[in-house]
Amino acid sequence: MMRDLTEVVGLKRLLERWGIDPDQDFEEIFSDLYERGEEEKVERIQEMVEGYFEDLELPDRPTIYDHLVLSLRDKDLLATFNWDPLLAQAYLRNRQAGLGLGLPKFAFLHGNVAVGYCEKDRVFVLDRVFQLAGRRCVHCGNPYTKAQLLYPIKQKNYSDNPFIANEWTSLKWGFSNAFMITIFGYSGPKTDQEAIEAMGAAWGDKSERALEQTEFITTQSEDEVNQNWDAFIHTHHYEVHADFYDSWIANHPRRTGEAYRNQYLEAKFIHNNPIPREMGFEQLWEWFRQFKEAEGVA
Repeated sequence: MMRDLTEVVGLKRLLERWGIDPDQDFEEIFSDLYERGEEEKVERIQEMVEGYFEDLELPDRPTIYDHLVLSLRDKDLLATFNWDPLLAQAYLRNRQAGLGLGLPKFAFLHGNVAVGYCEKDRVFVLDRVFQLAGRRCVHCGNPYTKAQLLYPIKQKNYSDNPFIANEWTSLKWGFSNAFMITIFGYSGPKTDQEAIEAMGAAWGDKSERALEQTEFITTQSEDEVNQNWDAFIHTHHYEVHADFYDSWIANHPRRTGEAYRNQYLEAKFIHNNPIPREMGFEQLWEWFRQFKEAEGVA
């Protein structure tokens, strides 16, 4: 959690040495240093945050990240605020399994340590962190630029960075064209009003979203969800789950929208087809191959 970041990353002693209260909100601390023009301190914090997240790695067994990536198709968009490389690692190892199934598109809304981009050709590359350094654009040959992670909360100015601007364009397209959206572990904090407003503008007037379904995977109460996400909820067309494995995605992988439409719009009552949670990779990949024929994959 953002409130734990100074302790987890090892910034506490450094901030105390600078005469800064480490128990303050981390984003507020960073924003104040940025606005005061203390570039050396800003750069030091950025280095430490990046170093911490670059060291994170998934275990050698399937995780919730693998299940999520495999459960979505190439028509889906997986947008994340996370800086860590875990989703990228899950995507890469499942893509490299040779399943032949389309996996989701990504939008890294606050940057990511496993992403590099070429400003000239407007392309980005996902890679394991230790391989990203020195990678070059396949079009122009220029080195990929690392995506920026930290922004002052009072003036995030996402549009100033070409990579981040492109990611937000993808998110807006996704919201405007979605039949179902799932908000997973994101509370819609007041410090991120710019993000909430951008999503809301793309989603549009909720009164015109009479058939769409919104799902929340969160530990928040239903009342809190309704208060924070009212602009995205049409009457009773929403569900709240505390566990990913209770969600429509987990119970109807790769067929989430179709399953919902069959159940509630076509009155074709269906059974769940949940992700097998205890399988190792070889068994899991074999289970997901059942979808290839229906998806028209050779």
